[in-house]
Amino acid sequence: MKLDKKKMLASRTLGVGKQRVHFVASRINEIKDAITKQDIRDLVKEGAIVIKETKGRRKIQKRAKKRGAGKVQLKVNKRKREYIVMTRKLRKYVANLKENGSINKEDYEDIRKKIRNRFFKSKANLKEYIGGLEE
Repeated sequence: MKLDKKKMLASRTLGVGKQRVHFVASRINEIKDAITKQDIRDLVKEGAIVIKETKGRRKIQKRAKKRGAGKVQLKVNKRKREYIVMTRKLRKYVANLKENGSINKEDYEDIRKKIRNRFFKSKANLKEYIGGLEE
């Protein structure tokens, strides 16, 4: 008694491999009568067809998909976004200082270049540097 075609139909219907499809021996006559995908689904609900768990490391490997070639782009974009936010913040602060007359034009241009080159880690770091200029 070959049920290969039924097994194939069940695996396609349920989206699992043929090895995971298990037919209950006492209900084989019902399984033989099943000819549509809906029949297979009904048999699964009734318990005539059982889907086995995956074995081995596949579950672990599936769970552990963290970094592939396609994930690197996200990290680059995150770094870029952080750079943009920090640069805008620092440039706005330096522009206000220049407007108020706290720093002269040469210092302003020098600080702008350093902001561009990521010389400052934060706004507090920039304030500390400007404090050193005034002394």
